[in-house]
Amino acid sequence: MGRYDARVAVITGAARGIGFGTAQRLASEGASIAILDLDEQAAADAAGRLELVDGARAVGVGADVGDAASVDAAVERVVAELGGLHVLVNNAGVTRDNLLFKMTEVDWDMVMNVHLKGAFLMTKAAQKHFVEQRYGKVVNLSSTSALGNRGQANYSAAKMGIQGFTRTLGLELGPYGINVNAVAPGFIATEMTDATAARLKLSVEDFRAGVADHNPVKRIGHPEDIAAAVAFLASDEASYITGQTLYVDGGATLV
Repeated sequence: MGRYDARVAVITGAARGIGFGTAQRLASEGASIAILDLDEQAAADAAGRLELVDGARAVGVGADVGDAASVDAAVERVVAELGGLHVLVNNAGVTRDNLLFKMTEVDWDMVMNVHLKGAFLMTKAAQKHFVEQRYGKVVNLSSTSALGNRGQANYSAAKMGIQGFTRTLGLELGPYGINVNAVAPGFIATEMTDATAARLKLSVEDFRAGVADHNPVKRIGHPEDIAAAVAFLASDEASYITGQTLYVDGGATLV
């Protein structure tokens, strides 16, 4: 018996990176998976790559998490095709890094729309089902950048907003059997962080080595590290935990 047998999990932005790693981890423990991504073909391809436990299913769904109609349609499609909804992981994200005086209004709005409004719309759509069945798990992806990071005023604000959103929903939804928590990753090896290395004109290897040297565990993180934390917080083993943010960063915020 897996922890997620007969459970349906939706993971946004899961065609790659942390989202896909989380989808694979939950699938390995028995969940049926809905991968949501702006690119429906990428979502479908990712769903097809998942290694599922017998009886579980996977579907790729195209959705713009910043658009209410798109979100509502996606959630209803998941419930219809997979037979329910029990876990929501709000992972979709983008970066538009720049110093404040160079940051455009478009850069600000894009990041807020995907991270913060996306989490709001997805959770609002999912909680209708969670409240009715008096059961649900929400895990939001924050970041160590929530504590402040030069050149990321938009991203840092959005990720700290996620933590306030998480705490508030812990209060509001707890009486209905719904747990809401967040994971705040540190540096994770993904296409997004590789792109940061390119912007800094560093090789991926040198960039990662520099990051590893600056945290206590002396290694970089991988999507599987975040997936393990999400898998715990979205499980029944964490039923007495809500409104919390777990930093998964190799101890980087300690130094």
